[in-house]
Amino acid sequence: MFSKLAPRLFLSSSSLLASSGRIAIAPRVACSVRFLSDELRHKLDKTIKENDVCLFMKGTPEEPMCGFSKAVSSILNLYDIKDLKAYNVFEDPELRNGIKEYSNWPTIPQVYVKGEFVGGCDIVLNMHQSGQLEELLIKEDVLKHKENADSPTQTTETA
Repeated sequence: MFSKLAPRLFLSSSSLLASSGRIAIAPRVACSVRFLSDELRHKLDKTIKENDVCLFMKGTPEEPMCGFSKAVSSILNLYDIKDLKAYNVFEDPELRNGIKEYSNWPTIPQVYVKGEFVGGCDIVLNMHQSGQLEELLIKEDVLKHKENADSPTQTTETA
């Protein structure tokens, strides 16, 4: 019975070809799905360029909905950042998938400083532990000065 089924299974496989008794692998066509509309790309460009620090996360800094988002939010809250904008990707499915395509980074959370993608949880954690995150925030002048420390400007918005 197997001998009757094997040729049918072999011939129906689109990835295998029979040639002179040898098996060769046929090339597969790759396709990609585009999640980032032109409208969302323009909105993200504007948002990321207009705000000193942007955090795209699952949930909000007050109520993170994933451990990685909570970790990044907690790290950023250790610094006295002038203008930290947090965006809950759960509020907009297009944003949730589109931000990954925008940054070419597969995971959330994502942090941007002065219009530049910094990274996700592992990178932000490593930069924090090594002191590089503080150096970056100082270099980019996104930390509050002591005289302004009483006026927090952290907000949560929808992109």
